[in-house]
Amino acid sequence: MDPKQARRKRHLVRAVVETAAAPVLALLLLLAWQVGAPLAGLSAFILPTPWQILSRIAADHQLIAVHAGVTLFETVAGFLIAAVAGVGTALMIFYSRIFERAIYPLLVALQTIPKVALAPLLVLYFGYGFAPKLFLAFLLAFFPIVIATVVGLEGLDKAMVNLVRSMGASEWQTFFKIRLPAALPSLFGGLKVGISLAVIGAVIGEYVAAEMGLGYLQLQASAQFDTTLSFAAMVVIAALGVVTFWGLEVLEKRAVFQREAAR
Repeated sequence: MDPKQARRKRHLVRAVVETAAAPVLALLLLLAWQVGAPLAGLSAFILPTPWQILSRIAADHQLIAVHAGVTLFETVAGFLIAAVAGVGTALMIFYSRIFERAIYPLLVALQTIPKVALAPLLVLYFGYGFAPKLFLAFLLAFFPIVIATVVGLEGLDKAMVNLVRSMGASEWQTFFKIRLPAALPSLFGGLKVGISLAVIGAVIGEYVAAEMGLGYLQLQASAQFDTTLSFAAMVVIAALGVVTFWGLEVLEKRAVFQREAAR
């Protein structure tokens, strides 16, 4: 066989294995769960099987969709606010040493506070509307976005910056042509962590103060000893996290592709 064809075949096999690894592993785990739960004598009240959970999602899809829409709105709104505020804060930290020394300790202190402990206070301040959930989603997503953006901006080789400045580039041109493109991988890393945490923040808020949302639905199901519905809500929460994460991955690939095409 021609060496080029053999190399191409190896790359193809590797690509197929890498693509299929996650779905195959997931299917094996689900199959083990589906078979193992009944064999262990576990009833649906203790541990429903994947088929029972999927059947419940299909049966109550309208109810679940309404609650999922509320959670998705809270997640995306809180995340967008965190993204704008986080990138803005990171820019101020990067360009102002005084601001960095003033704000970094406050950010670290705020990050170490358990967010669940804040939830009752948010109910006291904001009531049972969307505000507590938005704030918790924002709060959990904010810190990783700030840190990742700062790391990305500081990771640029100073020799490159000095080179473009010696050619007469302004700081504005340096930022948009050099700093921002170089920081994109780190920035999107922070955004992907942030969107995952925003889902958690929204659900935590729904556990404490809500009349809608998947967290509220899960609590109601648990109060009624409806374990299957509780698992169904949890599965949809996980699905929301995966979908929003993948959405950002698509945006990242497009942004990186445009950056490479612009070179």
